[in-house]
Amino acid sequence: MDHQPKFFENLSGAGKAIAVLTSGGDAQGMNAAVRAVVRMGIYVNAKVYFIYEGYQGMVDGGDNIVEVSWESVSSILQVGGTVIGSARCKPFRTREGRLQAALNLVQRGITNLCVIGGDGSLTGANLFREEWSGLLEELAQKGKIDAEAVKKYAYLNIVGMVGSIDNDFCGTDMTIGTDSALHRIIEVVDAIMTTAQSHQRTFVLEVMGRHCGYLALVSALACGADWVFIPEYPPEEGWEDTMCVKLSENRARKKRLNIIIVAEGAIDCHNKPITSEKVKDLVVQRLGFDTRVTILGHVQRGGTPSAFDRILASRMGVEAVLALLEATPDTPACVVSLSGNQAVRLPLMECVQMTQAVQKAMDEGRFLEAVKLRGRSFENNLNTYKLLSHKKPDAELPKTNFNVAVLNVGAPAAGMNAAVRAAVRVGMTEGHKIFAVIDGFEGFARGKIKEISWGDVGGWTGQGGSILGTKRTLPAKYLEKIADQMRTNNINALMVIGGFEAYLGLLELSAAREKYDEFCVPMVMVPATVSNNVPGSDFSIGADTALNTITDTCDRIKQSASGTKRRVFIIETMGGYCGYLANMGALAAGADAAYIFEEQFDIRELQANVEHLTEKMKTSIQRGLVLRNENCNENYTTDFIYQLYSEEGKGVFDCRKNVLGHMQQGGAPSPFDRNFGTKISAKAMQWISKKLKETYRKGAGKVFANTDDSVCLLGMRRRNLVFQPVAELKSETDFVHRIPKEQWWLKLRPLMKILAKYKTSYDVSDSGQLEHVAMLPKEAETGAI
Repeated sequence: MDHQPKFFENLSGAGKAIAVLTSGGDAQGMNAAVRAVVRMGIYVNAKVYFIYEGYQGMVDGGDNIVEVSWESVSSILQVGGTVIGSARCKPFRTREGRLQAALNLVQRGITNLCVIGGDGSLTGANLFREEWSGLLEELAQKGKIDAEAVKKYAYLNIVGMVGSIDNDFCGTDMTIGTDSALHRIIEVVDAIMTTAQSHQRTFVLEVMGRHCGYLALVSALACGADWVFIPEYPPEEGWEDTMCVKLSENRARKKRLNIIIVAEGAIDCHNKPITSEKVKDLVVQRLGFDTRVTILGHVQRGGTPSAFDRILASRMGVEAVLALLEATPDTPACVVSLSGNQAVRLPLMECVQMTQAVQKAMDEGRFLEAVKLRGRSFENNLNTYKLLSHKKPDAELPKTNFNVAVLNVGAPAAGMNAAVRAAVRVGMTEGHKIFAVIDGFEGFARGKIKEISWGDVGGWTGQGGSILGTKRTLPAKYLEKIADQMRTNNINALMVIGGFEAYLGLLELSAAREKYDEFCVPMVMVPATVSNNVPGSDFSIGADTALNTITDTCDRIKQSASGTKRRVFIIETMGGYCGYLANMGALAAGADAAYIFEEQFDIRELQANVEHLTEKMKTSIQRGLVLRNENCNENYTTDFIYQLYSEEGKGVFDCRKNVLGHMQQGGAPSPFDRNFGTKISAKAMQWISKKLKETYRKGAGKVFANTDDSVCLLGMRRRNLVFQPVAELKSETDFVHRIPKEQWWLKLRPLMKILAKYKTSYDVSDSGQLEHVAMLPKEAETGAI
């Protein structure tokens, strides 16, 4: 819908007081949310208070409720847990406790609450809001406050953010902390895999999730586990036999290890618990395999938040303050949450009721309904896992006689191998023969092509780089040779996993259809590049891993400055002309500035940034961080910016520079990239099957596809995964600089500036509408994985 941009400058917080508290179990990223609430609140001239120790602090009052300043939240972005503490609170469950809490808030003029916690904490907040006017009247009757105060503070506004590693809250794709918990789990699984491989062991891993199997399911998907137990989808009767057969089949296929993942709340179809010990005993008794149990426990809550959680929490925090500023006595308490990659507001109680409905369905044995209530994203994860983990016997597989080739093109990106694995296994399940092309289009021309089987791609999800090998070469100069290879191997469809070169390659192949019939076959591209510069998709495989590398490095670099005199770091990131990594890295690392090609800057802006940092260094803050995209400006190089800052900052701060380089392309893929790669690639292969059926000509006995919609790019757009003909994407592309003409993340630029204390304008047209839970299109495939 087209409407005039709405800017929040007109929203003033003057005269308002906002308090922020964290409650319930802690989750990584809560601090990023607290920091965003405080800074955004101060930015709009509101008073902001910390409430220490959750609701307990609200009831106890005194030093537990303190006004805070900008510097209060400096350097907490990278810290796990919550710096303002969290506690379970019995008194707040009683009316007396809430009465005392109301008094403590009114004495400080606080009528806006931002609560970060799970569904219990948010339900408590909503009850408090409903009772508020009654509580004030009772306080007035007891003579603790005057009639004036009852009038002045008549309404309490509440906005919630969900901080929970279990991702057990309906209405939001990802809760704060989930992605970081997955990072912890995957780090452990990767480490365990090497030792299990050495000894031919079976490992049973128990992960958190008393009522929700999200962590277990997604980590099973991300590491290719042999079996997973989750509360929403109990195994069928006789699962013991099925599982043991599966494990021994895998061993027979020369797989040296087995991984079984158990959610702590796993149950069988009679609602009886399935424990990790029970699973271990079963494997030992039936199969005699050397089996070990590892319970991850509180490790999953710990550690530093991932880049995704920091950005999510920062966006939510800013959105929460906007929601409080716009709240009226009639708006219901809302939660700010994520759908796709968009921030949305939802009525708090609708979400809570839906979350409770899932539990009720599980208690009553309506498990299919429970899976559906969890949302499309959860359902897709489950279906993809079922598709990829169990190979059907050959006799049960359909035979289509179609041959599909899979290749990697462009620079390597973490997660490419997970995408290849999913393509191979889904393709085989659909009945096709899958051929792997080595070394991209160049290898294709040279005939480096071989059939690949189910077992060949085992263990690929966690491998970085590109196992098939990848090259940047475009197909134009090899067209004849590639056409020959497609004819020789009778290739009926192409799946290309890669970056901008893959996109250009598909454009070249479709242009060559007039001359070569061999290219008249369905072709699909899955975007995979650290630069995230492919038109038609908000995310590409590999960008999240690169972003985490940048964030981790910035954390270390910032730490290296602690204890030294005031210091500013200039850090250069990759991305070609696309500023995604620099901009999002700056948001995740809490940088002061990010120079990108998409937003031109001049010497005056550089000067203003230096002055801004000089001012900042006069406070208690000792460090500055500046990110620069490698191609943001040909004259203002990293060296130039370093020299300028060094000269201008003389006597106030000194400077260091760091070029991150190829470490951004390496490393094991993050959980997000493994899953995004797996799901998007599985969907692409299903599209190929559909197109093959549509374009097969019985009379000629061959596939013939020459329309634009048979060459597509599968991308993530706002809330949905969509297939778009590459021909239609041409108009959206800046071919000179190899970037899309419009990029969604530029809207987040002001966020980074606000959090770094710059005055800026922020378009809030997208936020502000309260949506309803049932209406949410749950294809919202991922901001979530």
